[in-house]
Parts: sequence; structure tokens; C-alpha cells
Amino acid sequence: GRGDPAGRYALVDLLGRAGGGRSAVDPATVDADCAEAPGRLAVTGRCALRVADPDGLRTLILRGPDAFTVEAQAPGDAGFTVEDTVTPAADGTGAVARIAVDRATTVVVSCPGGCLVTVAES
Repeated sequence: GRGDPAGRYALVDLLGRAGGGRSAVDPATVDADCAEAPGRLAVTGRCALRVADPDGLRTLILRGPDAFTVEAQAPGDAGFTVEDTVTPAADGTGAVARIAVDRATTVVVSCPGGCLVTVAES
């Protein structure tokens, strides 16, 4: 699905918000072939992010100046994949995806023309 223009109620965002104030995934525990540096990703087309087991429910926070799409397994035993495109907020803060993660998983980030995405702590 697609989020609204402000990117606030996208499905990925809602999944990420469902648990309230849990802590973010540590950027050092995210590995990707497109990583330029820990937590800094240069995505050309598609890039798979491998998230280590967070030992509990955490939120993977991805930020970028431009729109990007994320695809991830839903947490728990849901058994389905969530895909969503996040777009920059109207206030100029960029695009943000929040993905709930409760086990080692792979999250695919994609953007047609290439984009920079940061694994953030907030």
C-alpha cells in the first residue's frame, strides 16, 4: 500500500508504532551489501538489509531525504510481508520508515534512481 503524502499513517509506520515506546534497532546490528559505513546505505535499485536478532521487539528506523520503498516480514507469527513507500514529510524532515522487528530478519529497501538511507536511532 501507499502512505498518505505526509507519510504519517503508512502501514509500516503503524506496525512500527504498535508497541509504543520500545527502543530502536542498533545501527551496528544491521548489515547490508550497499552499506557505505555502519548505518549509512547507498541504495541503487534494491538493497537487502540483514537485521541481527534484536532480542525482543524493536523498531528499525530508516530515514532518507527522498522517497523509498521498504518490504519486510510482519512481526510475530503474522506470516505475511508488508510493503510500503514512504515519502518526505511536508515539513522538510525527509522520509521515515519504522519497521517492527522481533527476530533476525531481512528488510528490502528500494528506490528506482538510487537513494541514501540511514539506519537511525530515533
